Amino acid sequence: MNKFINNQEFMQQLFDDENVADRAAEIGDAILAARSIRLTDVAVEMNGESAAGYKRIQRFLKAVDPRAALWRLFQEDAEFVIGDPTEIERPQAWKTEYVGTLKDGKTKGFWVLVLATPYRGRAIPCGLVTYSSKTIAQKLDSRNLNHFRAFEALKDMLGERPLVLDREFSYLELMLNLVEERVNFAIRLNLRANPPKFFDQDGQRVALTISPGETVIHNHVWYLGKVCVNLIGTWKKGLSEPLWVMTSLEAQEGLRIYFARMKIEETFRDLKSLLGMTKLMNKQQVYMEKMLAILLLTFTIGLLVGEGIRDYLYGERIAEDEQVPDKERIPGTPSLKKGRKWKRYSGLFVLLKQKWSISANQQSAILGAALAVFLALVQHPVPTHV
Repeated sequence: MNKFINNQEFMQQLFDDENVADRAAEIGDAILAARSIRLTDVAVEMNGESAAGYKRIQRFLKAVDPRAALWRLFQEDAEFVIGDPTEIERPQAWKTEYVGTLKDGKTKGFWVLVLATPYRGRAIPCGLVTYSSKTIAQKLDSRNLNHFRAFEALKDMLGERPLVLDREFSYLELMLNLVEERVNFAIRLNLRANPPKFFDQDGQRVALTISPGETVIHNHVWYLGKVCVNLIGTWKKGLSEPLWVMTSLEAQEGLRIYFARMKIEETFRDLKSLLGMTKLMNKQQVYMEKMLAILLLTFTIGLLVGEGIRDYLYGERIAEDEQVPDKERIPGTPSLKKGRKWKRYSGLFVLLKQKWSISANQQSAILGAALAVFLALVQHPVPTHV
């Protein structure tokens, strides 16, 4: 279980004030124990009376902004950056200032856009933006402007790395913004309601036709006649529909990176199913975002430790003369390959849901390795964005 994790050692690397680090660690420990981000659930798992724990959380959120600390988890050597929007349903929150209605126009809720970088087939969060139909109306805002706000915070750190985005982001205004800012991208097309139109160099419309088992490439085509992209479609056998990706990269490279992003979706499932992100609720949006940032910091610590446990329990040692493809080797551990159970579970699932027994010496080694990775993440200069 998570009891042997010393969250305080990790939080000390993010918060200079020892008291602040202690409080962040206490809240993080309680989130792991509660597997929830609801304040009442977290307070129950804190030391002393739950009412006192609730007040400590409230004082922490008023005094500290962990959203700034979250940006320090950006990985300098990341191949790409992922944007993943998630709907948080709040059907009973009629009076909460930042809760609007979701896509169906009926369900109460809001959106969380999490930015993350890939790590060992999972992802480490590094930023967030929240918005809803109500906050958009209050600020004379738009969904698109909230997306720009999130990506603007990344601009100085991205360099040549592409943004890898799903169908929600395949719209012209964003494309024009990315091109203007010289940001590389790989974005899946939304072909459901109104499929986008592409035109070739002669102004002829490009037909998005493809057969099962086929891959089709259209280089240097114009998205809605205004943005030049490379377009690639593939229809894997057994799937009900093809997948199309538009990218500023070489077409095959854009598709490869998008498929890597698809594998990382388990990270976001873990946030929802194992740590209760969908239970997120505070009366004020700023405190909700701060609590979400603490969740993402805690998730990262649990992920790093859990990955070490997964390697130890389910990694299989490679024989001296054994030839193992790179994709079957465990990243960062050249002597181990991926066992069947290693592939089945995430590190956080192993940490929180499975029963295991590890010696004190091995626990210490796993924690030390996880802390070393965490130190490498946070000990580099990153612009502060809130």
